[in-house]
Amino acid sequence: MRLLDWERLPKRMRNESVRPYYDRLRARKRDLAAKRTMDVAAAAVLTVILSPVMLILAIGIKIDSRGPVFFRQERITQYGRSYRIFKFRTMVADADKRGSAVTTSGDSRITRMGRLIRKCRLDELPQLFNVLAGDMSFVGTRPEVKKYVDAYTEEMWATLLLPAGITSKTSIAYKDEDEVMGRYLKEGGSVDEVYIRRVLPDKMRYNLDYLENFSVIGDIKVMIGTVFAVIR
Repeated sequence: MRLLDWERLPKRMRNESVRPYYDRLRARKRDLAAKRTMDVAAAAVLTVILSPVMLILAIGIKIDSRGPVFFRQERITQYGRSYRIFKFRTMVADADKRGSAVTTSGDSRITRMGRLIRKCRLDELPQLFNVLAGDMSFVGTRPEVKKYVDAYTEEMWATLLLPAGITSKTSIAYKDEDEVMGRYLKEGGSVDEVYIRRVLPDKMRYNLDYLENFSVIGDIKVMIGTVFAVIR
């Protein structure tokens, strides 16, 4: 994995708030190369090991509710590029027509099987395919849909210097995001308004701190922390 030259970055990313993060990452060339090597090796091994689990989950999803096994949605990754994320479907087939891209506590769109696999984060397993394709990394900023990326401040665009991640410090801190959204919604406002105004800025504090202190050792610590967070 390597960074594009500054002049080749999308125009919106070439601002003075992004530059310090870019320079820090540019100085960690070896860590960036090791990150991609680790991603490919780990994703390949885990795909083989976890294939029986994914098969069982796929069957359970099909039995539980009408609709496809996988949920695919356009998200934004490195340099603002769009891609299609893979997840196990945890909501009713037409969920996108019934509400926001963000789920809240007690969301009626979530299926019975969906509630179970969300608790254990098993819906994220198909993203191993996104990692192998180069669209994602194991650790990095969780990918957002375009309408939330369009609300980024200049500094937030720095999070798109690296590929989107399956997990992050933010994922650990916001492991119960549905409940957090539920509390904020009681103060008033739509789901999208609350997410952009209250949740997104707080998430970005963790994401920007990750960029500022990026290292392969740090990635490994986040992955281990994620495992313990899911177990708890």
